[in-house]
Amino acid sequence: MGAVSGLRVLVVDDEALARERLRQLLADCGVADIHGLEDGRSALGWLEAHPVDVLLLDISMPDLDGMALARQLRQRTLPPALVFTTAHDHFAVEAFELDAADYLLKPVRRERLEQALQKAQARREGKRAAGFTVRQRGRLLHVPLADARYLKAELKYVTLVTPNGEYLLDDALVALEQRLGEEALRIHRNCLVMRHAVQELFRGEGGAEEHWLVRLRDIPTPLPVSRRQIHALRAALSVSD
Repeated sequence: MGAVSGLRVLVVDDEALARERLRQLLADCGVADIHGLEDGRSALGWLEAHPVDVLLLDISMPDLDGMALARQLRQRTLPPALVFTTAHDHFAVEAFELDAADYLLKPVRRERLEQALQKAQARREGKRAAGFTVRQRGRLLHVPLADARYLKAELKYVTLVTPNGEYLLDDALVALEQRLGEEALRIHRNCLVMRHAVQELFRGEGGAEEHWLVRLRDIPTPLPVSRRQIHALRAALSVSD
């Protein structure tokens, strides 16, 4: 119990009995800091002033449902770990596309809830293997962060480029930048490179104006760096004149 006792948990469910049952199960798991709200709209406002570690989130709610709330929270710099609680299993794929820590079917059992809390705690402590969840030919795949080279926004999608292929992501580039933190470096308004993949930052030859490029491991063509980003990029990579 000690591993999860320090978590701050918010339960969002429009059914009072469901909220109370989850509160009791959380207390049985050793969690002391527990809050409950009855709809997604209230939760969105409440979370502005009350950060939590874990959000136990019902899916079928009026006005702002659980999926819509989760999508809005993903735009934040440090969103809580999401654990969906629902009576239906057909939302599971979408839930994990939203990077959910777990997906619990009602009625929730204490053992499964404690497992979900442990997963959320592992994320909180940075123990989860970082990476991307991508869809390919109807399947969900995990692409480890170590395989990523860069992310490029094009029209409505973001393309994840790896040495072995490219994958489309549904996330906005700014949301990915916030989630990746120091792992990603912006080189252009529509492009992020992975810090671990950078081999060289160098001045390009030719042209009337000075321009810079970045060379990434396993990527044959260097990528251009915008004038707006060059100073921040050089500072991040500790590159001197």
